[in-house]
Amino acid sequence: MIAVIKQGASEKQVASLMSWFQSRGLKTHLSEGEFQTIIGLIGDTSRIDVDLLQGLEIVESVKRISEPFKSANRKFHPKDTVVDAGGIKIGGGNFQVIAGPCSIESSEQILNIAQNVKESGAALLRGGAFKPRTSPYAFQGLRAEGIELLLEAKAKTGMPIVTEIMNAVHLPLFEHVDVIQVGARNMQNFELLKELGQVKKPILLKRGYANTLQELLMSAEYIMAEGNSDVILCERGIRTFETYTRNTLDLSAVPVLRELSHLPVIIDPSHAIGVSRFIKPMALAAVASGADGLLIEVHNDPQNAACDGAQSLTPDQFAELCVKIKKVREAVAES
Repeated sequence: MIAVIKQGASEKQVASLMSWFQSRGLKTHLSEGEFQTIIGLIGDTSRIDVDLLQGLEIVESVKRISEPFKSANRKFHPKDTVVDAGGIKIGGGNFQVIAGPCSIESSEQILNIAQNVKESGAALLRGGAFKPRTSPYAFQGLRAEGIELLLEAKAKTGMPIVTEIMNAVHLPLFEHVDVIQVGARNMQNFELLKELGQVKKPILLKRGYANTLQELLMSAEYIMAEGNSDVILCERGIRTFETYTRNTLDLSAVPVLRELSHLPVIIDPSHAIGVSRFIKPMALAAVASGADGLLIEVHNDPQNAACDGAQSLTPDQFAELCVKIKKVREAVAES
């Protein structure tokens, strides 16, 4: 349920109404826009007399929300959320490219790639320290050492860093990580999501390859319900019957999620496609669709990468892509 407040209502009146809601066991979310103030109510709203509420002097209207996700719902928060990721803004018209290797392999490798992608226009550096793999015999990352190497690259380049968490027990290792990524396999690891909801860091939440958009938003809700509203949604492809690509990139997720939610939406074409030569056109299509950013895998030696070399761009290919991204963004802005 949301209560739309009339223009001219005083802060004291709004605070009094919020206290009244809270006294009835409801959580409140205040959204103050340029032209409208909204109080979102989370909990059992069946105990609220809608007619009584609409009769209050400061209330313009009352609406019930049928969707199960509340905090992530645009009806609760009409304005786009802008997430501050280590000083870099994402969302609300702030488009960013996050780039780096699938997995961190050495100090020289991650620093070399970091410098290259920064020069080309990437704002944040990604790198996998903990790697979830289908096979228990595949390379699963350098773990704690990988985070240390990523932090070294951050110190030398000034780039905020993004890396994936696998287990809440590893949270102390992420103290200086700017954005914590939740991978597709952990999208519905609800105990992990609740732990991340208590962390004061942006969470990059990837859609599971067999999950609906509503399920993605419900996972975001788990994080937000615990108090962390800095969530970035990421579409990384879904599993279909198609075999020519690793997954099928669902670009329709961008306009749908932007209509349903106020959270930033970024696209990961690398994991979606799995074939490097197809990443450029899909990345550009993602930009044209209105995405708030891209997550691109870049490796200085893809043929010898420890994992996912087939879906990694070289630094030169990434530089070419960044030039085209700028042109597409300019064209979209003019249309």
